[in-house]
Amino acid sequence: MDQVFADIAEYVLTYTNPSEEAFTNARLSLADTLGCGILALNFPECTKLLGPVVPNTVVPHGSRVPGTPHVLDPIRAAFNIGTMIRWLDFNDTWLAAEWGHPSDNLGALLSVIDYVSQKQAPLTVKDLLLALIKAYEIQGVLALNTSFNRIGFDHVILVKIASAAVAAGLLGANHAQLCSAISNAWIDAGPLRTYRHAPNTGSRKSWAAGDATSRGVQFAWIALQGEMGYPLGLSAKKWGVSDVLFGGKPIQLERPLGCYVMENVLFKIAFPAEFHAQTAIECAFQLHPLIKNRLDEIDKIIILTHESAIRIIDKKGPLHNPADRDHCLQYMVAIGLLFGKLQAEDYEGETAKDPRIDFLRNKMIVKENPEYSRDYLDPEKRSIANAMQITFTNGEITPLIEIEYPLGHRRRRFEGFPFLFKKFQHNLLTQFDSNRVTSIYELFQNPLRLDELLIQDFIKLFI
Repeated sequence: MDQVFADIAEYVLTYTNPSEEAFTNARLSLADTLGCGILALNFPECTKLLGPVVPNTVVPHGSRVPGTPHVLDPIRAAFNIGTMIRWLDFNDTWLAAEWGHPSDNLGALLSVIDYVSQKQAPLTVKDLLLALIKAYEIQGVLALNTSFNRIGFDHVILVKIASAAVAAGLLGANHAQLCSAISNAWIDAGPLRTYRHAPNTGSRKSWAAGDATSRGVQFAWIALQGEMGYPLGLSAKKWGVSDVLFGGKPIQLERPLGCYVMENVLFKIAFPAEFHAQTAIECAFQLHPLIKNRLDEIDKIIILTHESAIRIIDKKGPLHNPADRDHCLQYMVAIGLLFGKLQAEDYEGETAKDPRIDFLRNKMIVKENPEYSRDYLDPEKRSIANAMQITFTNGEITPLIEIEYPLGHRRRRFEGFPFLFKKFQHNLLTQFDSNRVTSIYELFQNPLRLDELLIQDFIKLFI
């Protein structure tokens, strides 16, 4: 048995004592992630993908999809919920050798725990929070030293692995069944990152995590049916993941599994944007009052950033769709400079047609600051720094605005808490009446009451 499989299985079965900080962040994550999913229901391109495969199908004792009337089997429900969560690129983030969005796993966990609570044993929100902490940890620790992105595969494979493991645990898997689910998720590999990069950037990046969570639940389910696993799926010569994808480099856990990732997760609080750009957009907000009436006088806009931002979101030329725009550093900065805000709607419709956006994009010069790149990888800092300065045609220069840590970073966590719950309430109000939203908000302000609430009653609040 590959040690990674065994270690993950043992962790899922036996870990029960996260820190209070981890539980606090898990409650925030649960609220924020559900809010992001509810907000996505306002976008037809998302909702057209939701629901059962066969129209009007309702599964007895099935998993309920928040904000909708859908009651589905757990595999299909995981796709629905995971797609909603990721659609607007507004849920939390983890940055390491591999980046990704640990809260994507809620698609699998919420669908499975709802089903289990109805069919097997009533579970509570605290059980869901513990499952969420475990999924974050598995995905995030694997990401510390294993990067699929850099070899052309998409990071959602780590969502699939984490979802498979924790979903299997919720379904009651033993150690052998867990290893089966985990190994099948690993050797499933793929998909390619084709849909995240020009010239093919497209909306699949918004449902890729939903696909990964549903695949994870699929592997968990077949493991519970006694389907075999592949104990040397990582280390087998020639055909294992290590040889096939990483040139024989062993795949290992960088650190013991606990609650490190949930303690250090990065929340997207202020606006929906790819996380490497978050501090750049904050810089743009600060510069907005200085340039909003002087657009025609701008000579150049200097953006100092880190290597990962340049590799992922530094885009020139035409942008063809919202998926292209929300992963373009220059587009997001232009919106911030023009309007002093950034909303999901700004990636489409009339806003995207505004000619001033490309006017400003053409003025931008993006450069790497090596210090920012080093601090991005430093485990003690994990900064996501950007700086910006604008020069006018008359030679006048704005102050250099530099921001190292975005609002949702651990170093700014307490500053961000009030804004996170404002975001949560705003998102819920797009689908629910104010009385319902107030009740949900008050529940999240009472951790003891929230933790003890039965899953069936918790999910009813969002139906």
